[in-house]
Amino acid sequence: MSPIPAASTADVAHHILLGKDGEVRHLWIEDLKVPLARLLGRQFSRSKFQPILRRFGCGWLAFLHPRCFAWHAKSPAETWAWQRFCAWIERFGELASSRKNPSLTPLFAAVLIGSAPAPSCAAENVAVPAFGESPAVREFIAEMQARHGLDAAALERQFAPIRLNSSVLRAIRPAATAERQTSWHAYRARFLNEHRLAQGRHFGRKHGAALARAEALYGVPRKIVTAIIGVETEYGLNTGKFGVFEALATLAFGYPPRAPYFRRELEQFLLMAKEDGVPPLEYRGSYAGAVGIPQFMPSSRRNFAVDFDGDGRVDLSHSAADAIGSVASFLSQHGWRSGEPVALPASVNEDAVALVALGIAPSMPLREMRERGVSILAAGAAELAELAEVPVALVGLPSPGQPTEYWIGFTNFHVLTRYNRSRFYAMSVFLLAESL
Repeated sequence: MSPIPAASTADVAHHILLGKDGEVRHLWIEDLKVPLARLLGRQFSRSKFQPILRRFGCGWLAFLHPRCFAWHAKSPAETWAWQRFCAWIERFGELASSRKNPSLTPLFAAVLIGSAPAPSCAAENVAVPAFGESPAVREFIAEMQARHGLDAAALERQFAPIRLNSSVLRAIRPAATAERQTSWHAYRARFLNEHRLAQGRHFGRKHGAALARAEALYGVPRKIVTAIIGVETEYGLNTGKFGVFEALATLAFGYPPRAPYFRRELEQFLLMAKEDGVPPLEYRGSYAGAVGIPQFMPSSRRNFAVDFDGDGRVDLSHSAADAIGSVASFLSQHGWRSGEPVALPASVNEDAVALVALGIAPSMPLREMRERGVSILAAGAAELAELAEVPVALVGLPSPGQPTEYWIGFTNFHVLTRYNRSRFYAMSVFLLAESL
């Protein structure tokens, strides 16, 4: 086992470790550092600030100069409770430090002192146990042997060098602020820009034959396929540098909110590696375990990827043709409707806004949607008549401080959300495709 080096002033306090019984034991408080330093450091003297931070088991510099902090959780439930506490304090700190809520500052400090889980230690140097030492991992290995006939000894050797990756856990957490979570304008700007458009046009010219063949075979427009690859990896330029095996194991055994999902993906990954004849440690991808030019999760890779260049194997990391065919295959098998729109811009009256709550799965005929106060902004009378009985959904795209954008989403828009559940993502893909 290799110890984590002592944190320097450039480090971030975010270590999460496995205990001897396989449960998560040490949790990070990275998100508390900045708001507490900003709030309490400004509005309290050091003498008052110091005991507040001592309550967390560390000196006052813990939030101004990052250090490793640990709290011994006794169960996954306590682990999740601490994570939620950190998120709650982050939000409360923002409210308390705003000019509109100055009276919350002393209350925030009091709540912080009185309600925080009491830590049992502050660690400068701690050892991160290998996954192979965890009973939960050993149980998983036994299941893989019983269910799929994989060699248990080989799996133990493969798990031996990997450990919980705190960078993965930090990356998977939701945005700390509401603006980062809900700003459509900010999200859109990341993908709809001249640089990505120029790259996309070049990708379309370079791989035009494969894109045309995929469109003919699967019925998915070439620009939609190009846009997905552009949003996912900038057309293959950024496919991820995380070790996929370690990332998936970290999320399967160290991230309680979605552990069952990532445990299934870890299972699929090990089966995929066996089928490919590639050692699990050699795969590189995203912090969530997605692989290759189109960023397929292991289950999608095994179920929907295709050998589109005809070389006898599926290679999503190096073959643009395989990536193109696989994206089109995925969308086709999830219900893409050739020739049907993806989305149309709309305006709504006050009564119609409630239709957003019905969700993004099309459930109401376009005719009824219009009768209930939704106006379509970019369609002629003939097109509207033709689409009158087609099921649609009302999609709202909010941005703090700006009017919400509304769109009519068709089945194809919903299909795009099967690739990524975010409506921001689906709309970015659609608008990028429209601009190519």
